[in-house]
Amino acid sequence: MVDFIQQFSPVTQAFFATLFTWAVTAAGAAMVFSKKTINPKHLDSMLGFAAGVMIAASFWSLLAPGIEMAEQMGQIPWLTAVIGFMGGGVFMRLTDKFLPHLHPGLKMDQKEGVKTSWQRSTLLVLAITLHNIPEGLAVGVAFGAVAAGLPSATIGGAIALAIGIGIQNFPEGAAVAMPLRREGMSQSKSFMMGQASGIVEPIAGVLGAYFVLSMQSILPYALCFAAGAMIFVVVEELIPESQRVQANIDMVTMFTMLGFSVMMILDVALG
Repeated sequence: MVDFIQQFSPVTQAFFATLFTWAVTAAGAAMVFSKKTINPKHLDSMLGFAAGVMIAASFWSLLAPGIEMAEQMGQIPWLTAVIGFMGGGVFMRLTDKFLPHLHPGLKMDQKEGVKTSWQRSTLLVLAITLHNIPEGLAVGVAFGAVAAGLPSATIGGAIALAIGIGIQNFPEGAAVAMPLRREGMSQSKSFMMGQASGIVEPIAGVLGAYFVLSMQSILPYALCFAAGAMIFVVVEELIPESQRVQANIDMVTMFTMLGFSVMMILDVALG
């Protein structure tokens, strides 16, 4: 598989990889064709697993390589890491503040962002789309980093990141589609809304790869930026959403650790 992928340009590689992550989002949304509801315990467990994957990916696939690249390029490693990491968090905070969205399971009066008359379905899609921006960006930057020729960036590591992001996209697709189906929306429309939340990933992936190829000096910052954006999503959204039910906290925590372990194995084995 690695040899096949390497024959394409980094931008094309990022596009194919994020098409895969989008497809897994669609697979999660496709659950509406087999059931109308999903056990809250199962959804919380999947969201916890997704949080673990994103935490591991943020360090193993983004932050650590970014620090190593900064050192190899003669930058101050800790300063590059802090600027990029906090930059990613600030970017997501501003996006979260201004983009209208509604997290699954909440009422309309709990929507966030600027005031809008948009429908509940649109706001739910935008909430998951907010998750997917840094995920697509991370995959794109990872493939762009390989083209820089630095030892810390490998095609295997970029593929591992795409696989990990894809795995954790499954519950995100379900988290949009299932509530819409439960509220009476048709199966096909619920599916379309659910998979639509992943459309941003190929866009962000291609832009991320193209950007770092055009300005390779900012590559370490871009990797750390993506890590910061992903950690913001985990701490601000995924973990709170997965642990709303007190009785599920211990189980969800174990699934978070399982997700971290799976992503760590993927990165170490393939990277």
